[in-house]
Amino acid sequence: MQRLLLCVLLLSHFIVSAQYSLKGTITNENNVPIKDVHIHLGNKITTTNSEGNYYIENLTEGNYKLYISYIGYESISETILITKNTEFSIQLFPSVTNLESVVISKRIMKNSTIDNEQKINSETIENYSSVTLGDALKEISGVSTLKSGTTIVKPVVNGLHSFRVPIISDNVRLEDQQWGVEHAPNFDVNAANSLTVLKGASTLQYGGDAIGGIVVIEPISLKKDTLIGKTIITGSSNGRGGSISSSLTKGTRKGWAWNIVGTAKYFGDREAPYYVLSNTGNREQNFSGNLRYVRDNYTISGSYSFYNVQMGILKASHIGNVTDLYNAITNQEPYVIETFSYNINRPKQEVQHHLVKLNYEQRLSEFSKIDFQYAFQFNNRKEFDIRRDSEDERPALDLDLISNNFQTNHKFSKNNWKLTNGISFGYQDNSANPNTGIRPLIPNFDKIDFGVYSIINYRVDNSFKIEGGIRYDFSRIEASKYYLKSRWNERGYDDDFSHFIVEDFGTQWLTKPTFDYHNFAGSIGFNKQFHHEINWLFSVGLATRNPNVSELFSDGLHHAIGQIELGDLRLQQEKAIKINSTIRKEWKKVTLEANPFVNRIADFIYLQPTGFETTIRGAFPVWEYNQTDALLTGIDISGIWAINNHFSYNGNFAYLIGRDLKSNDYLIDMPPFNTTHGIQYKNDNWNNLKIELKSETVLRQTNYPNFNFETNILVNGNLTPAIVDISTPPNTYSLLHFQIECQFSVFKNKTLTTAFSIQNLLNTNYRDYLNRQRFYANELGRNFQIQLKFNY
Repeated sequence: MQRLLLCVLLLSHFIVSAQYSLKGTITNENNVPIKDVHIHLGNKITTTNSEGNYYIENLTEGNYKLYISYIGYESISETILITKNTEFSIQLFPSVTNLESVVISKRIMKNSTIDNEQKINSETIENYSSVTLGDALKEISGVSTLKSGTTIVKPVVNGLHSFRVPIISDNVRLEDQQWGVEHAPNFDVNAANSLTVLKGASTLQYGGDAIGGIVVIEPISLKKDTLIGKTIITGSSNGRGGSISSSLTKGTRKGWAWNIVGTAKYFGDREAPYYVLSNTGNREQNFSGNLRYVRDNYTISGSYSFYNVQMGILKASHIGNVTDLYNAITNQEPYVIETFSYNINRPKQEVQHHLVKLNYEQRLSEFSKIDFQYAFQFNNRKEFDIRRDSEDERPALDLDLISNNFQTNHKFSKNNWKLTNGISFGYQDNSANPNTGIRPLIPNFDKIDFGVYSIINYRVDNSFKIEGGIRYDFSRIEASKYYLKSRWNERGYDDDFSHFIVEDFGTQWLTKPTFDYHNFAGSIGFNKQFHHEINWLFSVGLATRNPNVSELFSDGLHHAIGQIELGDLRLQQEKAIKINSTIRKEWKKVTLEANPFVNRIADFIYLQPTGFETTIRGAFPVWEYNQTDALLTGIDISGIWAINNHFSYNGNFAYLIGRDLKSNDYLIDMPPFNTTHGIQYKNDNWNNLKIELKSETVLRQTNYPNFNFETNILVNGNLTPAIVDISTPPNTYSLLHFQIECQFSVFKNKTLTTAFSIQNLLNTNYRDYLNRQRFYANELGRNFQIQLKFNY
């Protein structure tokens, strides 16, 4: 009995002696202690006191996941090894975006904070150095891409794209003529430090028309005193080209900080599994830089970016008439297949985009600050058609868009409250070059925008936060456009819009349309954290979007895609009510997230094929802008499983149904069910070895409207009736991708990362429903890629 008692006492002493603690102090960017910072260590939760201190006891030896978060500040995610009583103190810095917003991003275990602020980080972005912003955003569950060939890629968020998903780069909304489905965002992905798809009240800061969401691009910057550089060289077999991108960044807590990024890309024709995709090469020459001066109470910054791209349009997609379209769809093979070439011939696009930004931020007190920002953007778009006169080098479309924007924001944060108010003013001028010899698809116009917003956040306690916001916008569009009298009468405009006519030019009317829009938007939501690692975010939002200039005024042949597009002056604003919910559950090794949503859009604007029209160049399919009431419902699911210290799994599922409520039919161009799965092996002891095998499956879209039309085509010299099937989606396809990379130390504090990857490993032959060129050719075949990353 005495021996048993002695053993119990010794065991008790051992257990007690194995109990450790963690303590520390949390301060803000000015080294001021922060009260009520949320500290989450394993299954233990606490907050800091008025002096910024925290203390967690009764810890056993081992690794713990530590999460530190506070409203309006960047969250911290660390792994802490506890082998003794440990102290961990850290500074928090203001966040670019609000933590309460629903954010969908690339899932990485270390970024799975309780505030649901995960992003596509720079490491993932580097893998997409030679491609586009839209390609990189596909890493996010619920994000698809709308393509026009291989290099024109637009992000689609929960079934919506273009003006419904504004892109914010360095706190500036990009204004780059996104009205066309074949107009990709004018941004070099190498200039991004992180990418985020954002939903919630904080989107109101950038506008009230984000029906689908907002893409927030955070530039490369450092908040510590250091100088770093990075060079990425990528070579690809498909296209037989590559890219090089270099950046140099000087960071600071106080004083001068700067960053420069330069990128060049050079590719020839891409290839499908069994043939060359003729005239699909592209070139890019991009530059961006920023300069900041940081003091205790104010910050002055400026930035400039230049995006310059030349891209070929698949030659086989430039049809001469509706018979060519019918034959392309029926034969399932391009009617033009040439040998590989680096030449970029007509049809092609040339785009330049300049952006200049100046910003001044002043801290007014411990609790408030104000900033003033001016942004200037100049966008030039040229689209080149195959002309009957081969010596005519003029573009078929030549547009200059000048955008000026001024905004000021005031932010107040004290105790549990955070209030953000702001106003914005914008002016745009679009001019079409009259010397193209072709009537412009988009007319000259001036546009004035004015907006005011307010966002409020309230932290009820450490586990419950509420956010709400409201915004008002006024817009005026004044256009100058020539209408053929035959088109004017065909559209029935004389009864409703005769007051727009200012002059008679024989066969044409000169019109001066003017439209005023008053829009309201708002959002309310909450973020509730439960015990057992469960987090629930819920929001209800109202968004209103004006019809854009292409939807109102398009009138003619869109040469880049070989179709006639017709706008409608009667189009009204879209009004959307979206309910969005995100539930996340974390276990020790597994994280699951589900994001169901419902989006009811009144007067939803869409482009519908309606038949064909004969011109002097032949017969072309006609697409008209129409309106209906739409209902989009869906769910995005993502998960991560840390199988052990070396193996991990990640997977995404996205399902969406788009309904036309007026016709009780489906909506056109809605993403089909898609899923991705990846298995990764990682060994830090073997030169940070990473090996990943990834699968991507897209099911055939079964929910689609039937817009097929009947026409007469030439068969053996005779006109024969035929159905042009432009509605039936392609078949299901599955792709495999492989990647391996290692990191080597070449000099002190300098590393070289080598990566080898294979996209479409099995050389699968397929077509994608959301690629407008699916009528003419298959998607890309196998691509071998080698990448070298120098960090210095």
